[in-house]
Amino acid sequence: MAVPRHYKNKFRSSWVIHSKLVIALVMGVALGACGKSDQTASQSQVGTALPVSVVEVQPTSVPISAEAVAQTEGAKEVEIRPRVGGILLKRLYEEGTAVKAGQPMFQIDPVPYQNALAQARAQLAEQKARIKQAEREENRLRDLLDTQAISQREYDNAASDSAIVSAALQQAEARLRDAELNLSYTTVTAPVSGISGRFQFSEGALVEANASLLTTLVQLSPIWVRFSLSDSELAQLGGHLNEENVQHVVLVLPDGTEYEKKGKLNFAASQINPALGTQQLRATFENTDQRLLPGQFVRARVITGERDGVFLVPQVAVQTSDLGKSVYVMNEKNEATVRPVVAGRWIGKDWVILEGLKAGDKVIVDNIIKLRPGTLVSSHAPGGAPAAPLVEAPAQSPAQSDPDKQT
Repeated sequence: MAVPRHYKNKFRSSWVIHSKLVIALVMGVALGACGKSDQTASQSQVGTALPVSVVEVQPTSVPISAEAVAQTEGAKEVEIRPRVGGILLKRLYEEGTAVKAGQPMFQIDPVPYQNALAQARAQLAEQKARIKQAEREENRLRDLLDTQAISQREYDNAASDSAIVSAALQQAEARLRDAELNLSYTTVTAPVSGISGRFQFSEGALVEANASLLTTLVQLSPIWVRFSLSDSELAQLGGHLNEENVQHVVLVLPDGTEYEKKGKLNFAASQINPALGTQQLRATFENTDQRLLPGQFVRARVITGERDGVFLVPQVAVQTSDLGKSVYVMNEKNEATVRPVVAGRWIGKDWVILEGLKAGDKVIVDNIIKLRPGTLVSSHAPGGAPAAPLVEAPAQSPAQSDPDKQT
């Protein structure tokens, strides 16, 4: 059966229109894919730089110092012991409080010493009476000797007796002074001003002279700090230390803060301890507010001068390997380069760099683990966010710009 000719023309026209629409859609999808591909490539090319934080270093001056573990001690630490024995009757102070020099602290039973004092006074009076008698006898025999009524021997014996009695009088006077002292020692007083310690006995206990430790007394202002430095630390400071070549001593408290008052070296051993290889040192600090207590563990920082032309770099920026220490520096091409350095000591959270850097170097302080020599980097200030890369929008195809064509 033959198809009419007008039907064939109509079918051919419909097929051509559909084919053109399919071709237009395929071209639009292809152009869109190309635009996205170009945009992704552009973003990838711009985003290859690794964002890092940098610090621009400048030469500065740092103190020449060394730190060591130290321990505080009272400038005067006195053990309170009784000078006479007896029954301890009473404690006259509050434990742990401040006492002044001469303040009564303990009372020992004074009755036996009062009796001894009375006996010494009686013996002294007896010797005074005997010496008067001896003097009278000597004077009487002297008159008789002048008339030759007695022999010279009798007079000499009387003179000797008078001298013996005079010596006995001096002994009696000495015993009296001892008795008075012993009686005064029954009241135990503070030899220096300071902070009192714990009472070691109870009231009513028997204490022995010069043996029983009643309590301790510590003088807190000024307070001393003892520490030692090794041979290598002394070499960094210039050698053996003494009161003349040490400017001052800084005390670092257990919480990491520095004590507000500077100390002065008041003792330096004249030789190195052969067992430990250290020099023993001691500094004194004012402690009027009693912020420091004896027995505390602190850190003592000895300052001997200043070092110029060094650089301070955060500790996180310094890497340590078998070849020594190094840092990453950003060069003019925004590339990370390795720079070997010679480091000194720590100051706070920074390394002191003695050699290897120059003024204006940009030291990289983060993303260190991702860096390799030659890595392209983009810098920003520490703690700030990196700048977002600028990417140009891709050009739109005619099909994308014309809504009718997109349809």
